[in-house]
Amino acid sequence: MRILLVEDDVRLAETLAEALSDQRYIVDIAADGETGWHQAKVLDYDLMLLDVMLPELDGISLCERLRSHGYTLPILMLTACDTVYNEVAGLDAGADDYVVKPVDLQKLFARIRALLRRGSGTPSPILEWGDLHLDPSTYDVSYGPNPIHLTPKEYALLELLLRNGRRVLSRSAMIEHAWSLECPPEEHTVKVHIRGLRQKLKAAGASANLIETVHGMGYRLNDLDLMTQ
Repeated sequence: MRILLVEDDVRLAETLAEALSDQRYIVDIAADGETGWHQAKVLDYDLMLLDVMLPELDGISLCERLRSHGYTLPILMLTACDTVYNEVAGLDAGADDYVVKPVDLQKLFARIRALLRRGSGTPSPILEWGDLHLDPSTYDVSYGPNPIHLTPKEYALLELLLRNGRRVLSRSAMIEHAWSLECPPEEHTVKVHIRGLRQKLKAAGASANLIETVHGMGYRLNDLDLMTQ
């Protein structure tokens, strides 16, 4: 899941981005409303965290602009003012919910999960490939009865592979989906994470070739009928 955080307080933005990254979200940061607007046009985000008081274009105006242009992504407003006026103004502008600063992280995480469930229209389905199971709502991964403990990046790559099945994903596409725009790695880094992911899957009982390398193109999940231990 990819989140756009529009917040001009650098320290707060970095703190929130780090906390959200620990929750397996990919986070991009925009420091003003106009940058947030351009970012939202470039990439498909699953949710926007939007501060009310912003330079260039304030949060209320950005929210109104997004809605007037047909953007339907969930918008969670961040406000330092716990007043009825700010709540009403944000909701009238098209926001789905709001959180008051200073931000309680557990409350923020719960609001985000609720909005993402609401935005999908259905509870997050468990992703499966044979005996491999990944639950996006709890971040639990298992192969048969065996739990698998993954790093945030390994989890993001596995979820991406499960959502695409037999579709080949290039390393550059994986970087685009699993890393923030602020710190994209070299393509070799993807190879390192895939190697670690394969080792953990094999240790849990999965086939050694569950993740297939399509030479010169990228990676995909292997055909279940063709896999051998």
